[in-house]
Amino acid sequence: MSNTSNLLERNTEDVLAGVLERTDNDLVVVDPSAQVVRALIDIAADRDGDLPTLDVVADERLLKDVMDDFLVAADAADLVDAGDLTLRNLDEDADNTILVGEDELYALVTAGDYVAALAADDDSFIADAHETYREVWADADQFNLRTPALSRVRETLSDEISDEVRADFDGVLQSLEAARGDGDGLDEVTISLLVAAKNDVLLYDISKWGEDAGIASKATFSRTKTRLEDMGLIDTEKVPIDVGRPRLRLKLGDDRLRGADAGELASVAQSMLN
Repeated sequence: MSNTSNLLERNTEDVLAGVLERTDNDLVVVDPSAQVVRALIDIAADRDGDLPTLDVVADERLLKDVMDDFLVAADAADLVDAGDLTLRNLDEDADNTILVGEDELYALVTAGDYVAALAADDDSFIADAHETYREVWADADQFNLRTPALSRVRETLSDEISDEVRADFDGVLQSLEAARGDGDGLDEVTISLLVAAKNDVLLYDISKWGEDAGIASKATFSRTKTRLEDMGLIDTEKVPIDVGRPRLRLKLGDDRLRGADAGELASVAQSMLN
């Protein structure tokens, strides 16, 4: 009989951390909720490889919604690049969110103020389930994760723009719980432009970096700059060049932003956007 046992915790993160601490083998994670996907990525990113490989098979629309948050998607991309995570599209819903390895199987259940990982204890059932869901994962299409890895974003920002801009970019990200462009928060393009403006960087330079790094196209950077300029968050000044039209240097457009450090920049900008 399997020696796994049930886990009961106050939140999803704690119960998943408990499961991962017990597991030596790779895990197939079947039909997770958005909360489970985010929690798994947060836990895996914090552990820096000290976890089993997580092979996630989830609803494609759910994955797209979760990955609209740059903070989550960039961490996920790092994990994918390191071979610690795979993301694939599930064609049909399972009855429960399941985490299954060679020697263990847990079903996640929420009840009231608690989250439980209910463990199966029959070895043959676990083996059959592992074979079944490993085949489901193998047959599933890979999820198209378009966000670049956060490590690449940070490295290229330092190399191509400056260490100061990278430090401010990190400071803004650390102050955020989410970075998405759905009206609920600042997206990665807005954050990049704000920290560029804080450091008097040329629009051409930050938009070229953003396109090369896979953040967004130059056109998206230009449109976002225009929106922020219209709302008073960013100013520009023309910088003559030897050949062609002058380029635009980005400046912060409001004293509240100019007086904010990197950790405060996001909250001040968000209050102005709202």
